[in-house]
Amino acid sequence: MFALNFYSDLYEDLLRRGRKSATIRLGDKSFKYQDGMVVWVTIGQRFARRTKLFDAILDRVDVKKISELTPRDIERENPELRTQDDVIAFLSRVYDDFITPNTTVTVIYFSRIDDGLPL
Repeated sequence: MFALNFYSDLYEDLLRRGRKSATIRLGDKSFKYQDGMVVWVTIGQRFARRTKLFDAILDRVDVKKISELTPRDIERENPELRTQDDVIAFLSRVYDDFITPNTTVTVIYFSRIDDGLPL
């Protein structure tokens, strides 16, 4: 089983409320994540205890340059980000790396899988 892990507790509320339905990861991750895969969405620090929030299906996995990101890509990553420059600043903080509009990223769209039991 693969996981999409989110390191920041800031994402937990967005994920639980369904306001985050994509993630933008640095580099080409298409070898690891593919359309139709089922993954766990988790939150927690690397090499530490993590909490599983829900199962999800990967709807689409796109590899592109930051300059090719659409407003929809950006909004579904984080509703507070608006522009490609916002994404560059954000990813620079997360990855502690120099990032430009020509940097390759992977946009992973996902949908929560409910257990199908009555609420």
